[in-house]
Order: sequence, then structure tokens, then C-alpha cells
Amino acid sequence: MDKLNFIKSVPISKGWSGDKKYCVTFKDGTKYLLRISPIEQFDRKKEGFEMMKEVLSLHIPMCQPIGFGVCDEGVYSLQSWIDGSDAEDVISDLSVSKQYAYGLNAGNILKKIHTIPAPKQQENWEICFNRKIERKIQMYSECSIKYEGGQLFINYINENRYLLHNRPQCYQHGDYHIGNMMIGTNDKLIIIDFDRYDYGDPWEEFNRIVWCAQKAPMFATGMVNGYFSYNVPMEFWRLLALYISSNTLSSLPWAIPFGQGEIDTMLNQAKEILKWLNNMNNSIPTWYINEKDYLKKREMYADN
Repeated sequence: MDKLNFIKSVPISKGWSGDKKYCVTFKDGTKYLLRISPIEQFDRKKEGFEMMKEVLSLHIPMCQPIGFGVCDEGVYSLQSWIDGSDAEDVISDLSVSKQYAYGLNAGNILKKIHTIPAPKQQENWEICFNRKIERKIQMYSECSIKYEGGQLFINYINENRYLLHNRPQCYQHGDYHIGNMMIGTNDKLIIIDFDRYDYGDPWEEFNRIVWCAQKAPMFATGMVNGYFSYNVPMEFWRLLALYISSNTLSSLPWAIPFGQGEIDTMLNQAKEILKWLNNMNNSIPTWYINEKDYLKKREMYADN
């Protein structure tokens, strides 16, 4: 397997990773995902591959690590090929109750992933994330384009930094949202793309839930309820608003090199976040429905 003796390769262009990606077919007809990265990234890619094995040991439905090594083009990893549909492409076609069920599943899966501890030598989270905040505020302040109401994000961050104190840390998928999930041919949810793995506050992992909420609010609702077993602490929402604010500040400078389309996406997303959170006056977003209210309104969401 490590010799990469495949008989067919098809390039994959989807995604933001700098890796070269291919769907490769071996002599026995089996397909795999092949990722090739610069050799300078060997240590990180090796650690990421080993961490995927640890996640797999938790019986997570995911793209499975198959092989790792060095080839002429750099460092490669082979992962199982997932037959199915991109969740973000099909979720809107599903009934709201099914969207919610998939969200519950996504939340339960994430809770399992977060049982993997961070390394003992991991830097204190409060120190680490405050440094990240300062960098993102500076990026935004130096950006030639500004959000309407962008200062509200900065104000909220500065007023709630104290929430970072004594936060636990764990292994993180690093990019956990509906864009990195698939629905397999057996209708099961499958998690893909662990390439941005990291270690940090488990609740920070929800900072990309905005993509889920924009695509399917009931999926996002289910994800939160599933993770917390329907008992969501208020502190989670306050911290999540901080993490989303921080992420939003850096999203605009990130988008500029990719053109007006991505800039507009981030401008619209920031506007929507401020609407969800009532200009940062509320921590619980308007798209969220707790389990009690969901059960009361279930007839509204019943399959037709």
C-alpha cells in the first residue's frame, strides 16, 4: 500500500487546503483519497495521521487513515474513500426533523472526539487565546475593509475575555462544520478532513457552527443539543459568542486575497451573526431552539 502503485488518479479541486488531493484507484479496484503535502510539513502530517488513528479507535464514523509516507512530491497520506454526498449539498433537501437528527449525531460524535486529551505540555489556554485575539484584532484594524458594526465584535471580546480563565483543553478536529461532513450511501453521517487538527478549549470547536446555522439552523441546533445532552450551559453561549467574534474579525482579512466573492460572503456572514445575537446584546443566537421548545413544536417539523 505504501508504494502508491495505483492505476488511476483523478485530481480533487474542492476545499481550501494547500494539499494536492486525488481520488486514486488501486489494481484491486479499491479507491482511496490521496493527500500530498510539502515535505517540510512531515512532522505535523505524521502527528495528524497518528491522531486520526486515535480518533478512529473511538469508533468515529470518519475517513480512515490507511497509509503514510514520503513520495517524490512530498509527504503523503492515504485515507479511505467515502462514497456518498457532501452533507452541505443535500441537507437543505431533507425534512427539518432529519436535519435535526443529523445535527444530534454530529454533536454526539464531537463529544466523543473531545475525550482525547491535549498534550500535558500544552500552553495555558487563556494565554494562548488572548495572544490569538490580539493578532486578529490587529489584522482587522489594518484591513482596508470594515464590517458594519465591526466594533461590536471587539467590544464583546474585550468585555468577556475573563471567560477564558481555567478552560480545559482537548484534541480538536480543527474545522468541524457541515462542509466537512458527508452522508454515506447508508445514510450515516461521516466526518472528513482532519487536516486542521489542533488542541484547545473544546467549546472553541463550535466557532464554525455559523456555517451550519446558515445552511440548516435545525442541524446547528441539534449539534449543540446532542453535544450537551440537551442541557446547554449559559457559559457556553457567552464563550461561543466570543469565539465567533474572534473568528469573524480575521475572516475579512483572510477573504481579501480571494476576491470580491469571498469578501461579500464574510460581510454578509458578519451581518447575519450580529442579527442572530442582537448586535452582541444576546449570547444565545436566534436560530437555536432548545429541546423542550422543539418537542412542543415538533408537529411543525414533522415529515409531510
